[in-house]
Amino acid sequence: MSETIVIVGAGHAGGRAAQALRAAGFAGRVVLVGEEKYPPYERPPLSKELIVTDAGLEKARLHDPAWYEQNKIELKLGAPAESIDRAGKRVKVGGDWIAYDKLMLTTGARVRKLPVPGAELSGVFYLRDFNDTQAIRARLAPGVRAVVIGGGFIGLETAASAVKRGATVTVLEAADRLMGRAVAPEIGAWFAELHRKKGVDLRLGARIKAIEGEGKVERVALEGETIPADIVVIGIGIVPNVELAAAAGLEVGNGIAVDEFGRTSDPAIWAAGDCALQPNAFLGRKVRLESYQNAQDQAMAVARNMIGEPKPYEDSLWVWSDQHDVNLQMTGAPEGYDQLVWRGDRAAGAFMVFYMKDGRIVAINTVNMGREMKPAQRLMQSKKSFDPAQLADPNVRLLKLGKE
Repeated sequence: MSETIVIVGAGHAGGRAAQALRAAGFAGRVVLVGEEKYPPYERPPLSKELIVTDAGLEKARLHDPAWYEQNKIELKLGAPAESIDRAGKRVKVGGDWIAYDKLMLTTGARVRKLPVPGAELSGVFYLRDFNDTQAIRARLAPGVRAVVIGGGFIGLETAASAVKRGATVTVLEAADRLMGRAVAPEIGAWFAELHRKKGVDLRLGARIKAIEGEGKVERVALEGETIPADIVVIGIGIVPNVELAAAAGLEVGNGIAVDEFGRTSDPAIWAAGDCALQPNAFLGRKVRLESYQNAQDQAMAVARNMIGEPKPYEDSLWVWSDQHDVNLQMTGAPEGYDQLVWRGDRAAGAFMVFYMKDGRIVAINTVNMGREMKPAQRLMQSKKSFDPAQLADPNVRLLKLGKE
């Protein structure tokens, strides 16, 4: 008798999981359940290409809609999963129950809301899905006054896209630097200068009191001043969707707790992507990763684990961000370092930074030097000690260092 695997969450992770099941030869029933009405698509273009250009969702979707029919993957879209009956091994979707032999949760995350008066006004947006992108893009035009709240990846990418559409852009960040959780202060300062050179009015240490307007957004009130606004985009992080898992009695924390194979506290249920709190050997602790690469790679690895001999999944901790045609790539754990080693030309906008602790590389950033990330990452993963002078010397090839 053939098995049924139900995947709850039809985003990037869920779509790749379904793909991996069929690629690995699983011949049973696959049901993919999603809250949005669209088949799975990639999210990185939402803050970049899909705002700047006329490209539609077809530029971001994982597969043509016909692919799901050809691969016998049942799509249940526009209807979120309501509850899990673990004892009966079934999921309630749109009032109906779908039986499963194995269940994967790729429920993703939702935007973190800004707790200030006026955040519900017309013209205030969060960016998480394709509908958000369409609505934001429709309002961005030359001369439009756009205020972006949040100096992380989403906020800065959206600001850069708004500039390309001709808007006048102000970025408000509560911290004293940009991308504070992801990069060193010196990298944040370099990107602050980049945004200002591109015409962005960047305010660090901004304290927002309210978003104001008569029926629609007109201004953002800070302590001591107001900033005119025709549109406000808020990007202050995401919150993992764990409620379905928690209600079913699964172990949750800052995410749905899984082991190295992606299995939850219920042996018939797995989880992957933005919602999964997973062990990471490099960091030596459990972590929830918000990245395109993890959503894809973990989902595919866990899908294979569900139908074959389980293999531990280890994320590479790699993320990237494109801002004003500058590519930033990051890997490792930048919170614990005692030295920064620079390589390349900061003035020319092509350089990398090694975060060092006790002679070992614990994190790496590349700026417009993406080709160097793979060999640099191998150095980091080796956990060997390296001479900072050699890392900084552009005449010393990283590939050669890795073989010594």
